[in-house]
Amino acid sequence: MKHIYKKASGQSNRTLLLLHGTGGTEQDLLGLGELIDPDAGILSVRGNVLENGMPRFFRRLAEGIFDEEDLIYRTKELHAFLDEAAGQYGFDRSSIVAIGYSNGANIAASLLFHYADSLAGAILHHPMVPRRGIDLPDLSTVPVFITAGKNDPICPVSETEELQELLVSSGANADVHWELNGHSLSRTEVEAAKDWYEGNLKS
Repeated sequence: MKHIYKKASGQSNRTLLLLHGTGGTEQDLLGLGELIDPDAGILSVRGNVLENGMPRFFRRLAEGIFDEEDLIYRTKELHAFLDEAAGQYGFDRSSIVAIGYSNGANIAASLLFHYADSLAGAILHHPMVPRRGIDLPDLSTVPVFITAGKNDPICPVSETEELQELLVSSGANADVHWELNGHSLSRTEVEAAKDWYEGNLKS
């Protein structure tokens, strides 16, 4: 997978997995990662799917309707890539924290839904429920921070609340930060994510 890697500085063993939204690239969230934890390593990945020329992490059938078969395949592909990247670059595979926006948040949530110990934690900006009707792995050691818009036209409040409930029912400590900025990734929610990260995942 096309990506950018930056080694951690100082004593940090944390690696931030940055996952862009639809139409983004591996460049998009670099500044966000630096803001959340300037000492952490960075692994910023570009989605392997194109939708009308726009990179995504998995296909969808329509707005808000995921191609479930492709989602499962692409989640497995990303999970395997994380194993390979940890071996290639020598970072701690067990200390990856995902930071995703929109489509990137959805593939990060899918990693949590499908693989135990895939992530040490996650910051999900404007995610949806990746799949329904499946048993989730034990997430009791995985803190998750969700940011959402009460007026988000793509991701309704009920979707966010359902995702939080599913994560909590699997043992995760899942917090939600609400805004009124639609589907936009706002500075205030990033700052809230930074505060949460420093209290829950800073290493």
